[in-house]
Amino acid sequence: MQKLPITFLFLLISGILLAQKTKKDTLTTQEITVVKSYTPKISDAFKIKTNPTIKDSDLFKKEKVNFHINSVPVASTFTPTKGKVQGIKRAPKEKIYNSYISGGFGNYKSPFFDAFLTTGDSRYFDFGLFLKHQSSLDNIKNTLLNSTYSDTKIEGYYQQFERNLNYKITTGVQQQKVNYYGLPNNLTFDNNVIDAINEKQIYKTIYVGGNLKMKHSFLKNVTAKIQNFSDDYNSNELQITVQPKIDLPIATETLNNEFLLQLITSKFNQNYTNTNSLKYSFFNAGFNPNLVVLRKNLTVNLGAKLYYSSNLETKETSFFAYPKVTASYKLSDENLILNAGVTGDLIQNSYQNFVTQNPFVSPTLNLQQTDQQYKGYLGLKGKQNIINFNTSISYSSEKDKPLFIQNQTQTDGTILVNKAYQAGNSFQVIYDNVKTLNFLAEISVQASEDFNLSVQLNYYNYSTNNQQEAWNLPNIKASLSVNYKNNNWFSTAKLFYRGETKDFSIPYNSNTINGVIITNKSFTDLNLKGGYIFTNRLTAFAQINNVFNKKYDQFLNYQVQGFQVLAGITYKFNL
Repeated sequence: MQKLPITFLFLLISGILLAQKTKKDTLTTQEITVVKSYTPKISDAFKIKTNPTIKDSDLFKKEKVNFHINSVPVASTFTPTKGKVQGIKRAPKEKIYNSYISGGFGNYKSPFFDAFLTTGDSRYFDFGLFLKHQSSLDNIKNTLLNSTYSDTKIEGYYQQFERNLNYKITTGVQQQKVNYYGLPNNLTFDNNVIDAINEKQIYKTIYVGGNLKMKHSFLKNVTAKIQNFSDDYNSNELQITVQPKIDLPIATETLNNEFLLQLITSKFNQNYTNTNSLKYSFFNAGFNPNLVVLRKNLTVNLGAKLYYSSNLETKETSFFAYPKVTASYKLSDENLILNAGVTGDLIQNSYQNFVTQNPFVSPTLNLQQTDQQYKGYLGLKGKQNIINFNTSISYSSEKDKPLFIQNQTQTDGTILVNKAYQAGNSFQVIYDNVKTLNFLAEISVQASEDFNLSVQLNYYNYSTNNQQEAWNLPNIKASLSVNYKNNNWFSTAKLFYRGETKDFSIPYNSNTINGVIITNKSFTDLNLKGGYIFTNRLTAFAQINNVFNKKYDQFLNYQVQGFQVLAGITYKFNL
């Protein structure tokens, strides 16, 4: 036990001696103090593990409440009735009839007849017949020649409805009787000259046509028509027209392609001054591609019209190309649309078209094609509440535009004429290059379902190349239309205004240089029509034309009828 202190003492002395022999370190010691702020963590905080629960039943004890009502009988005589389902009363559905007959009679001994008869199954087939006749058997006062007229038309059709196609066949005849009664006012005619004139002219039309519509095919539509037009002077005109339409999808758009094949042959048995015949024949092939591009507020039609035309009499061929580019843009207001475009077309003039515009042309016409080189327009249309409006301005250039002008008289009033139309009472067609500036304004007001009003104004400014004037073309046309209808009554008022026109008259046996310009005065014509609806089958109507009894000339020396009244009834039914 004494050896342990001795041994410990020995070791301590040996360590001290070894420490004195070690080399002293040159680095000095420094004190470094690191200070960091205390950042407590959620885990360092004391958290209540669970929320204490307190039972309300331990604090507030519910007391039992007893209610007691003393019932007293009440005397009452009320006896409830069982409820019934109350239906909504519906207005009776108006029955629609598919056929009607209408007839009337007026002054100037004017019978009127109009009928439409149809029957069939609306899902599979349908056929019908249309008849119309209107005439006047009394002459206009102070006319030396017969001034009566008549117009009769009969047309029938049959159409078939199939799953993938529909087709319709139409055929008809029409006969129009007119008279060359417009003798010059500056000549005095002998009775023998008047008696020798057979002023009657009869136009006859026979036609057959068809239409084919495909539902699931690139060939969408095909129309065809064969028509023969003739008159009492052995004139004859045949037209054959075929128009297919093909739609081709291109990406998200559709390319519409319209084609035209047209053959027209016209023959006049005489010309104006002698018995030499006149013949005209044209063949036209047309192609009209049109691509419609739709964007948010913009619709653009990109197209063109291409024609190959052959004059079969002169053996001349021509190629025509026209633009057909139109666009419409919705402005900030969706009811306001801006329109613009440039178009053109080849117009095939025909004897029948000229007769439709002026039935007093002579059967000795010069037939040419009209080259409408271009027509540019800019317009604005829109709707504001009950008002719709449309306005536009256009400028066009037409080569060989037809103009009606009076034929030179072949009598001085004492010389007999060979043909009724040679007494200065007929019109020829001449052609000129004409540029036209047109301004159009239209306004319509739909005040209610029963009443509406519309106004239209057209202003024309013509610039001719060879002629002194744009013969028989007015500078101003205007119209006002008012319609009213209720459950039993209906009425329509139409007011027309046509500005003055000019014609050119060459005296008998004189040169063109001695011709004079004659002005046809402007006129206003008011027409009224109204009626009473007795039942949905029977209606009575009355019509008054030329209310102001104006004795104006529609064409030079062709005075119209004065005050005209016609009344009749219409009956509807089903076959």
